[in-house]
Amino acid sequence: MAPGRSMLALARTLDPGSFAAIMATGIVSVDASQHGMPWLAQALFALNLVMFASLCAISALRFVRFRDALIADFVDPGSAAGFLTFVAGTCVLAVQCLIVVHVPVAALVLGVVGAIAWVVLVYAFFATMIARRVKHGLARSIHGGWLVVIVATQSVAVLAFLLSADNSELSSETQRVLLFSGLCLHLIGAALYLLIITLVFYRMVFLPMRARDFRPTYWINMGALAISTLAGSLFILHVPSSGPLADLVPFVKGFTLFFWATASWWIPLLLLLELWRHAWKRIPLRYEVDDWDIVFPIAMYTVGTFELAHALQLDFLLAIPTVGVYVSLLVWAIVALAWLVRSSPRPDQSIAPSRR
Repeated sequence: MAPGRSMLALARTLDPGSFAAIMATGIVSVDASQHGMPWLAQALFALNLVMFASLCAISALRFVRFRDALIADFVDPGSAAGFLTFVAGTCVLAVQCLIVVHVPVAALVLGVVGAIAWVVLVYAFFATMIARRVKHGLARSIHGGWLVVIVATQSVAVLAFLLSADNSELSSETQRVLLFSGLCLHLIGAALYLLIITLVFYRMVFLPMRARDFRPTYWINMGALAISTLAGSLFILHVPSSGPLADLVPFVKGFTLFFWATASWWIPLLLLLELWRHAWKRIPLRYEVDDWDIVFPIAMYTVGTFELAHALQLDFLLAIPTVGVYVSLLVWAIVALAWLVRSSPRPDQSIAPSRR
C-alpha cells in the first residue's frame, strides 16, 4: 500500500507479497501483548485491521481490472509464492483476534478463510510451478520467498491449536480434530521446509549470488523455523495430558527444539550477509515491500521462543524474548517509517502511477 496514490495505480502494481505487512504487524502486536503492553498491542491490531481491509479491497480491484498482471505474477517463480502471504496474514490477524482483543468468532471466520485460501493457493502454486513449459533454472527461480509456503502452512496450524484451546463451547471431539489437523499441518510444514530449504541453501552456496540477489526474503529461512517452533510449542502446551495425541508429545518436543536451534543458527549468518550487502557492497538502504519479511521473522522468533520456554519449562530462555520484544518493535517502526517516507508524494512532484 502507499498513501497518496490512486486505487487503480495501487491495484495495477500491487506486490503479491504485500500481505507480509499484515504478518509482521500482527506478530509484533502479539509480541507486545505477551510482554504486558496491551495498549500498544491493541493499537497495532486496529492498524492491522485497516491495512488488511485495504489490501483485500485493492487485491479484489486488481483481480477485476488487472487480471492479466495478476496471472503473470502468479506464474512467475520469482513472485508467485508471495500470494501465500495472504494466508499467513489472515491467520496472524485471527491470532490477534484471540490473544489481543479476544473475539473468537472473528478468529474462527478468519481461520476458515485462511484454511480455504491455503488449500487453493498451495496446490495452485506447486501445480503451476511444475506445469510451466519454460523453466529458468534454480538461480533465477528459487529464493527465500518460497519458504512463505511453510509460514502459511504453520500459521494455519498455530490458529488451529489456539482455537482448540480457547473455545470452551467446542465439543471435546471437535477440539481433538482441531489438534490433530493442526499437528498434521505442522508436520507437512516441516517436510516442506526440509525440501525447499535444501534447494534454497544450494542456490545460496553453490550458485553465483550478487549482493543485490540477497533480498530480505531470505530472512524467511529463519522465519519459517520460528513459526514452526511456535506451532510445536502450542501443541505441547495445549494437548490433553491423556489420549492418543499425548503420546506424540515427546516426538513433537524434539522436533520443536530442532526448529528453534536451527532458527537461532540462521540469525548470525543473515546478519553477516546484511553487512556484506550494505556495508561492504554498499547496496543503499531503500524501502521495499520485502522489508516486512525481515520484521516478521524477528518478531516470530521472539514469540516462538517465549512459548518454547514455557512448553519445555526452560525459564532461562525467557531472557531472549524479554529483549527481543524491543528489537521487534524497533525494526517494525523503522520499516513502517521507511514505508511512509517512500510512499508519500513529494510536494514538487505530481502524483503519477509507478511502473514496475
